[in-house]
Amino acid sequence: MTDHQIPVFTALAPQQQAVLSKLKTTVKQVFVTGAGGFLGKALCQFLRSANINVVGFARGDYPDLTAMGVTMIKGDISDKQSLFNAMKGCDMVFHVASKAGIWGNKQSYFKPNVEGTENIINACKAHNIPRLIYTSTPSVTFAGCDENGIDESSPYAQTFLNFYGLSKALAEQNILNSNSESLKTVALRPHLIWGPGDRHLVPRVLERAKVGRLKLVGKTDKLVDTIYIDNAVYAHLLAAVELTQDKPKCAGKAYFLSNDEPILMAEMLNKILACQNLPAVTKRVPAPLAYAVGTLLEWIYLALRKQDEPIMTRFVAKQLSTSHYFNISAAKNDLGYSALINIEQGMRRLKCSLNL
Repeated sequence: MTDHQIPVFTALAPQQQAVLSKLKTTVKQVFVTGAGGFLGKALCQFLRSANINVVGFARGDYPDLTAMGVTMIKGDISDKQSLFNAMKGCDMVFHVASKAGIWGNKQSYFKPNVEGTENIINACKAHNIPRLIYTSTPSVTFAGCDENGIDESSPYAQTFLNFYGLSKALAEQNILNSNSESLKTVALRPHLIWGPGDRHLVPRVLERAKVGRLKLVGKTDKLVDTIYIDNAVYAHLLAAVELTQDKPKCAGKAYFLSNDEPILMAEMLNKILACQNLPAVTKRVPAPLAYAVGTLLEWIYLALRKQDEPIMTRFVAKQLSTSHYFNISAAKNDLGYSALINIEQGMRRLKCSLNL
């Protein structure tokens, strides 16, 4: 699947049709940042399936989105003027764009994630756009320790192992602090989005397995939450509809999102591998060794000013050797969210897409 191909899109579930119908009655034109990314593109696709007018904002060219009926504007969220011009006439914003990943200097993350988010907020205020849905991440609470069923009462991490988590935490706080009667905001924290069209998690797992570089970290497997792409989109749409209410329950709040199916890391990886009939991963690396290697590689890459990503970092070592699953009761209660596609169903769809 190339970058410009549209993810496999199946018939909408009744719940998805219902939330899109509600949204269509309350918005005239939706603005989506990061429209060319995995989540952004799927979100555009769902919105267009209901004939909702969408303006997509992205740094690249995406003719498939244009063919879908999305008004595409090429630009960068760190460019205040181009962003301001693009958002004119919109009455709802899904701010999905961000620099993700595990490696890079502070400025490379802060410019798009912190400054870019501030530009979005200011443009919303200037154009009197009343609703802003922000795609955050559970990394805002991760400080390198197990996260066993935590909820939104857990504080932001005091220390971060990379600039991604720090920049997203600052951006999320800015989003939530900007909530007001005139601009209602919400932050959503989906964990490990996967499915057809994914260009990050699934390809990385498959590529490393094919060259024998995929290994488990730690003596024991830890539970992790994931979320199938359609469920992530569904949650965003539910949050958008809730923000249109007179007194939205989600305004000014953050929400963890997942499939609500904690799964062992090894089991999740092996399910992905099975989609291409690859052997299960069994090799292990001790967690302390992985962390030591990550620390060493970070120093080497910094000293040599290497821009490409090390195969191991301190963050990756901790991510792969700790648990990450969340109590999503708040999303269930305030947004009415529940996963529509379970992991097994999602894997069947993923397998079909990988073998097209």
